Amino acid sequence: MRADLLRLRNIGDKSAQWLLEAGYETPAQLEADGAALVFWKLRQSRPVSLNMLWALQGALLDIHWARLPEAMKTALLKELQLLDTVLSDCTK
Repeated sequence: MRADLLRLRNIGDKSAQWLLEAGYETPAQLEADGAALVFWKLRQSRPVSLNMLWALQGALLDIHWARLPEAMKTALLKELQLLDTVLSDCTK
C-alpha cells in the first residue's frame, strides 16, 4: 500500500502515487519486477527522468540513489535499452 511504498528510501509522495497508478502497491512487487521494468512501465504513462530509475534501484537496495555505483547505473541503462527493444514491439 502507499504507506509501505513511502517507507522505502528515495520514494516520496509523488513517486508513491505514480507507482500505485502503475499497479505497484508493495515493495515486494517492485522487487519482483526490478527497477528497470518498473521504470519502463512508469515511462509509458508519464515523462520520468533517469533519477527515478536510480531512486527505484536505491529503494530496492536501501541506499540513497546518489550512492549507486556507475557500473550499476550502466547495467540498468543496458537493461532499459533491452526492455525498450523487446517490449516496444509488444505494445505496437
